[in-house]
Amino acid sequence: MAQTKKGRFGGTFADNIKGIGTTFRDGDWKTRISYLIMGFGPLCRGAILRGLMYLGLELAFIWYMINFGWNYLSKITTLGTVETYKKGRSTVYGDNSFLILLFGLLTILAVLAIIALWRMNIAENQKEEAILKAGKTLPGNKKDFLSLFDSNFDKTLMALPLAGVFVFTVLPIIFMVCVSFTNYDMNHQAPSKLFTWVGLDNYRNMFNFGGAGFGGTFFSVLGWTLVWAFFATFIDYFLGMAVAILINKKGIKFKKLWRTILVLTIAVPQFVSLLYVMKLFANDGLINTYLKKWGWIQSAIPFWTNPTLAKFTIILVNIWIGIPYLMLIATGLLMNIPADLYESAKIDGASPWQMFKSITLPYMLFVTGPYLLTQFTGNLNNFNVIFLLTQGGPSSTTLMGSAGRTDLLVTWLYKMTLNETNYKMAAVIGIMVFLVTAIVSLSVYNLLPSVKDEEGFQ
Repeated sequence: MAQTKKGRFGGTFADNIKGIGTTFRDGDWKTRISYLIMGFGPLCRGAILRGLMYLGLELAFIWYMINFGWNYLSKITTLGTVETYKKGRSTVYGDNSFLILLFGLLTILAVLAIIALWRMNIAENQKEEAILKAGKTLPGNKKDFLSLFDSNFDKTLMALPLAGVFVFTVLPIIFMVCVSFTNYDMNHQAPSKLFTWVGLDNYRNMFNFGGAGFGGTFFSVLGWTLVWAFFATFIDYFLGMAVAILINKKGIKFKKLWRTILVLTIAVPQFVSLLYVMKLFANDGLINTYLKKWGWIQSAIPFWTNPTLAKFTIILVNIWIGIPYLMLIATGLLMNIPADLYESAKIDGASPWQMFKSITLPYMLFVTGPYLLTQFTGNLNNFNVIFLLTQGGPSSTTLMGSAGRTDLLVTWLYKMTLNETNYKMAAVIGIMVFLVTAIVSLSVYNLLPSVKDEEGFQ
């Protein structure tokens, strides 16, 4: 009876297969019919609510497959063969590769979901049989219903968000991955033109350094993306900490005023402030206009048209945006460092630099380590700052896919999609962004002090 108590469905795939076979062999006729008609067993045993749920979902799946699912799933290997064409003045629409791929993937997910539900249906029958053989009674329908708002309320609460995650997050990611293996671009636009599978051709093109290959452009943009993320993260971090230490220092007057001035930067919407700064540093902007007027320069400083100067200006502007956030975070953390540590260090003759290096910095890194990692990965995908300041420019004739000298991978992906409608290569870039972010996050995470030594500051 030990097997009955624990159930026949273990954690491994082999255990589940064995449990399905054993349940069919040892189960009663109601259970065996449930292998074909889900919910039949619970309905016959009086568990009407559970039986109707299984049966209703099975019927909904069958209806979906007959009316929509099978039509798309049967064409997913080719993504359509019948092209749209003109017949007189009318258009005769053929297959739509986009919808075939989208609904084909949705159908595959639906098939996987119904298999999981079918397995749950079998486990439910096995559990009900075990309860009845033990001389007990099954929970009533009212109790089943009320459990949705009591013992099973977590499942009720998570059902809709989980469905939303699959439909609006998981499905688009899988769709993007699939698009990267197709020739979906401006010359193969659904529904007027079909697109099809091309295997690894797009990935070969992404790492091809010759001719029309994207290899040189990809690594150029990737290099600047990593450089930008590093400086945008750590310069803001240390300068924000320095400003917080300076404001909190004893003897500094008008502390609230300085904090308020810095916080105003956060209060103004980033969209407005960045567009203003972009115009400020333009060739005909206020800075160049007044520098010419005062006779300090003869021609406009190319803040946005010189690649090196544009990158430097972007990092400088980001300092102005990022310091207030770090200043607020650092202010709260600095107040939590025990003052006794500093007093003891002073008695031992430690200099301010030694106290910062041995007390302040280790504590800050320990507490803010996860934030630093999050900020770094966020800067890898920082669309706003780059696009609102330079739109990825200045442009270059040596870079492919509309890439500019200050484009990050994410802004390059956006331009590839919007300007060139090159969805296949944009999908490849999207996957590269994910891989870079994942590799950096996983590599750095285990090196964080707060992960390596959780008891360090307790």
